[in-house]
Amino acid sequence: MTIIKARELTKYYRSFKAVDAIDFEIAKGECFGFLGPNGAGKTTVIRILYCFMPPTSGQVTVFGMDATEKPSQIKFRLGVMPQEDNLDPDLSVFENLVVYARYFDIPKKVSSHIAWELLSFMELTDKAKVNIKTLSGGMKRRILLARALINNPELLVLDEPTTGLDPHSRHSVWDKLNHLKAKNTTLLITTHYMEEAEKLCDRVAIMDLGRIITIDSPSNLINKYGDNLENVYLKLTGRSLKD
Repeated sequence: MTIIKARELTKYYRSFKAVDAIDFEIAKGECFGFLGPNGAGKTTVIRILYCFMPPTSGQVTVFGMDATEKPSQIKFRLGVMPQEDNLDPDLSVFENLVVYARYFDIPKKVSSHIAWELLSFMELTDKAKVNIKTLSGGMKRRILLARALINNPELLVLDEPTTGLDPHSRHSVWDKLNHLKAKNTTLLITTHYMEEAEKLCDRVAIMDLGRIITIDSPSNLINKYGDNLENVYLKLTGRSLKD
C-alpha cells in the first residue's frame, strides 16, 4: 500500500528552485530517508508532505488524499518531529505533551495516560514535572519524538532527528525509531548522517541541489558505488555530504 506519492514535485522560493520536479513513492511500514547536505532540498520536501507549505507545481498525495486539498485530514493522521526545538519553555515535560494533544481533540484524561506511556517509552518518567528549560539537548529530542507520537500517527515525519546530539543520545533516539519500525510505523526521515541512513532506512533518496539523483536501499547503493553512503554521495554528485 502506498502512503505517499509525489509526481513532478517542484518548489520555488521566488526565483530559486529549491525542489526540482522530483518523483517518489513511500510504502506503508517503510522507513524512507532523504539523504543530502544542508541546502539539498530535504526539509522543503517534507514540509510539503506534512502540509506546512504548498508545492509550486506537481502533485502530492498522502494517504490517497491531495496534500493541497485536504491538509487538515492529512495532518490529523501523522506526527511531525521538527528539526528545531519548538517545545514550550514555560511548561513542564508532561504539560508539553498533554497540551499538544488538544490539537487532536484528545480528552485530557486520555492524553494524560498516553503522555505517561510515551514518557515511559522514552525513559523519561523521572523528568515529567521538570521544566523544559532544564533538559539536555538529547532529552529535548526525545520529548519532541514523544510529542510527535501523541496521536498514534500512521506516518511519522522526522526532520534531522539527531542533529547536534552526542553519540550516546543519537543511539538512544535510533533505538526508539527501530522499535517503532518493528511495529510497522511508516517513517520518513531527512538526514545528512550516513550511519543514520544505513541503520534506519529501507530506502534512501539521494538529494542534491533540489533533485533526486537516485533511490535505492543503502546496501544496494553501497554495493554499487562504495563502502559507505558518504562515498556513494561523492561518486553520484561529485560533492561531499559535508559541503
